[in-house]
Amino acid sequence: MREQPSRRTQPTRRTALKALGAAAALPWLSDAGLLAFARIQASNASPQPKVLSAPQFRTLEAFVEMIIPADDRSPGAKEARVADYIDLLISELAPEDALRWIGGLAALDAEAIARARTPFASLTPAQADRILQDISRNERAPRTPLEEFFVMTKDATIRGYYSSEIGIHQELRYKGNTFLREFVGCETEDGRDCPHCGQKAK
Repeated sequence: MREQPSRRTQPTRRTALKALGAAAALPWLSDAGLLAFARIQASNASPQPKVLSAPQFRTLEAFVEMIIPADDRSPGAKEARVADYIDLLISELAPEDALRWIGGLAALDAEAIARARTPFASLTPAQADRILQDISRNERAPRTPLEEFFVMTKDATIRGYYSSEIGIHQELRYKGNTFLREFVGCETEDGRDCPHCGQKAK
């Protein structure tokens, strides 16, 4: 059975959208970029990154899946094509900002190789989780480039996931523009399984 990352390091589905408020410095994907992202999801074709090399893309894909893994409610960041979203975002950045992503991915692979003699994408779930725990430890005040890269990637992962078909319709259960007589909220706040959004009480 696949090991899951520590709950301490991954955003809960309930609080993920709130984290976007902390991501003000991260630019949004343009309308053209969002259209390209929608086409990638609709075609479900093999990844063809615009900026990242194939090894860099595999590292990113493994990393974002650690941040938002699949669960019994909906698929994770990999199936939602979040790595494609981030690659599109990088393609729209100024060169110096794009280099922060390239450098961050290189640093992540270097950390994995130093610890386990293999790139991040080839780590076992337990090995990857240990790295994730270490680099997320100072999330509110990152001290190292790798800790800063984690914060940047987590923010982009949340944005990409909740811009995806999976994030909007399977995770958030968005039904489209329909008339509501009242806003009932999520009943898990009262300790019950919610019949409206499908979320289970903890």
